Amino acid sequence: MERYYHYIDGARCEPKSGAWFATDNPFTGEPWAEIARGNEADVDRAVKVAHQAFSTGAWRELSASARGALLCRIADLIAANAARLAEIEVRDNGKLYAEMHAQAQYLPQWYRYYGGLADKIQGRVIPLDKKGYFNFTRREPLGVVGIITPWNSPLMLLAWKLAPALAAGCTAVIKPSEFTSASTLELVELFEQAGFPKGVVNVVTGFGKEVGSELVSHPLVRKITFTGADSTGRQINQAAARDFKHVGLELGGKSPNVIFDDANLDDAVNGAVSGIFAATGQTCIAGSRLLVHAKVHDEVVERVVNLARTARMGNPMHVETQVGPITTRPQFEKVLGYIEVARGEGAELALGGKVAEGPECGSGWFVEPTIFTGVDNSMRIAQEEVFGPVLSVIRFETEEEAVAIANDVRFGLGAGVWTSDIGRAFRMSERIESGTVWVNTYRAVSYLSPFGGYKDSGLGRENGIDAINEYLQTKSVWINTGAPNGNPFVLK
Repeated sequence: MERYYHYIDGARCEPKSGAWFATDNPFTGEPWAEIARGNEADVDRAVKVAHQAFSTGAWRELSASARGALLCRIADLIAANAARLAEIEVRDNGKLYAEMHAQAQYLPQWYRYYGGLADKIQGRVIPLDKKGYFNFTRREPLGVVGIITPWNSPLMLLAWKLAPALAAGCTAVIKPSEFTSASTLELVELFEQAGFPKGVVNVVTGFGKEVGSELVSHPLVRKITFTGADSTGRQINQAAARDFKHVGLELGGKSPNVIFDDANLDDAVNGAVSGIFAATGQTCIAGSRLLVHAKVHDEVVERVVNLARTARMGNPMHVETQVGPITTRPQFEKVLGYIEVARGEGAELALGGKVAEGPECGSGWFVEPTIFTGVDNSMRIAQEEVFGPVLSVIRFETEEEAVAIANDVRFGLGAGVWTSDIGRAFRMSERIESGTVWVNTYRAVSYLSPFGGYKDSGLGRENGIDAINEYLQTKSVWINTGAPNGNPFVLK
């Protein structure tokens, strides 16, 4: 099996513990590589290296324009290695090669965009109400950033965090998911080729309690940015608060995908299937609640079931495959457990509901595309994030009811609205409590547009200009140009 090491101070290094753990291929269900198992000592070394790189040395001396040029170089190297990086991600997380390759080809845009923003960070001159003073602000990097990424789209979600952090002038210690560490470790070696100073980008692999918790609690880390389960995000937020660390949290979702009776049903049905069965439902923005107007409910259900039934399952490396395996065995078992919960709650099974078997599925962790109808929004299947190919269909009668159902959940990450009424499109996009609302489309993202959640779906924003501000802090500078100092015991 292949072996992957930590990456600290510009070089591969063995774990201090001497321990390794296996990473599995979800299609075969078998291990394919060994990953370094980090601990407190590895984290401490990586953070101190990153702090040193931030505080002194070549990275700190670089101009903002030079930082931007380095980000553009890493973008070129990612583009040149996109196919290889995509293959590693598929082997490690089981998502479709077609999607992973498309993501890998799109990744350079994040680094180019933030490379262009690096020397556009500006303070302001403040027109004061006091004579004899000159006041201006500086925007300065926070310092060492701890980046914790999930297993569903490791490199893309890393880019959302790492590119703006580097553009701001921060340094980073990355903790990828223990289930999908390989592609991150392959990627970071490109930073050395791009000419980044040693210690600017570091990776420590391992488990949450042994690496993630140590990273969150390390006194030299000034910000933690995390994508993953809301339960873990809550723990991170509480732990970070003890040291007043900055946090960015992109957490779970239970996104409503709302189809009105005036919608183009061909597009809406396609969007409903894409929203939940693309990426095998393993995405925080999965449209896992399909809200359908009563007038078109039966027709939409029939068409969604028929389209989902044609989904081709199998080897994610094959171009004809449309639904791949669940990435991890624990998640596979969790999805099956939720299917049984839905049955127990009285939801009506319209499609799927069991393990997918057949020669095309090999020995991997496959769950059939599953659709439940007759779902009440109070059911667990409608309130809790399944993170798998399971759709809950909920009937509604009026626009007011659709809004109420859409918002009656503790998450607020994404939402879809399907209608031909432009007024309704604006009303729904305003009233739905969600960080992103798509109208007559779904699952569209861009490095130019901010992304993040309302309510329990997280804190902060990624992508766009908003993201770089998440890694900066403001300093106010006062210069006395002739004002009398006066009484030392009185506020000036």
